[in-house]
Parts: sequence; C-alpha cells; structure tokens
Amino acid sequence: MMKLLSLITAVFLISNTVSAQETAMDSAHLEKATFAGGCFWCMQPFFDNTKGVIKTTVGYTGGHVANPSYEDVSSGETGHAESIEVVFDPNVVSYEKLLDLFWHNIDPTQVNGEFVDEGTQYRSAIFYHSDEQKRIAEKSKEALAASGRFDKPIVTEIVPASTFYPAEDYHQKYYLKKTFQYNMYHDNSGRHEYLDKVWGKDAH
Repeated sequence: MMKLLSLITAVFLISNTVSAQETAMDSAHLEKATFAGGCFWCMQPFFDNTKGVIKTTVGYTGGHVANPSYEDVSSGETGHAESIEVVFDPNVVSYEKLLDLFWHNIDPTQVNGEFVDEGTQYRSAIFYHSDEQKRIAEKSKEALAASGRFDKPIVTEIVPASTFYPAEDYHQKYYLKKTFQYNMYHDNSGRHEYLDKVWGKDAH
C-alpha cells in the first residue's frame, strides 16, 4: 500500500512539474502592450476581439500613488491614466497592428482628455515595455502626424511603462457585464462620431 501511494505521489509531482514547464514555455513568447485612450471601458472591446490577443486588463498606470482606487484616479490627483494592459502573441498579431488599432480608436490631438471625458486621467498615452516598442511607437506616431488626417498636433505621450494597477473587478469587461450602461455611455461620448469623421464608417 505504501509503495502504491509513493508511486501515485511521484506521478502527481511529475505531472505537475511537466504542466508547469509547459505553461512557462507557452507564455515565454508572449508580450505586453499598455495603452491609455480615455475611458478604459471603451478600450477593451476592440482589443478583446483581435486575434492573437490573449488577455486584456483595464487599470491605472503612469501615476505616483501606490494601489490607487477608481475614486483616487478620478480625482485627477494621482497622476495615473485609465489604461489597458494587453497580453498578446507576437507570432499572431504584431505590436504595429495593436498600435494601428489604438490610433483608430482615440483622438490623438486632444490634450488631457478623450472626447467627453476631460482630465489628465483620461489622457492618451503609449506605455512602452522595451526599446523596440518605443522605436515602433515613435515611428507610428510620426507616420500618423504626416498622414494629413489631423489639423492639430498629435499629443499622445510615448513614455516608459511603470507599475500597472488592475482596476476593480466591476470595471473589467464592463461592456459585457453592463451592456446597456456601456452602450449609453459609448453612444453619447462623441467617440464614434469623431472616429467616423476621421477614419470613415466601419474603419475602426
């Protein structure tokens, strides 16, 4: 009986070790991208629906207060921006593609705000996680500025990623949890009308 128990335990331990190794191997090639584009509720749907995106989390970053709450950030005094952290598989979707999605869903010319929401907590920003991401983001921003689509300067920040604090659970996937409330906000925020004007209908 003891030998049987020992054998079962050994098999269990080996199985767990292999599983942990496989998980590590699977996640080793994944990357993170972090963006701020105003209300983070509106940033999650289009990233969630992009092939190659493994996970999205809305939260707060770029500030100077540890573990801020939604109320803290909403005060505009913590320095944080409402943001989204995107975990993606670069073998399926490129960082350039994520940047393109980002630009197509914000107003990059609005200072300290996005559409109906005003304040530094709603500023647009790209938080890069590597020198390569910084290079790609800067090149992308330059191309956008040269595109002739905008009659004002592109003010979106490109800054190093710092500590990202996930938002409270009720904010995660808000568009699925509170669909009616989300649609009411989104449809009256001015976001859709602006994006249609700049990019054309169904282009974002």
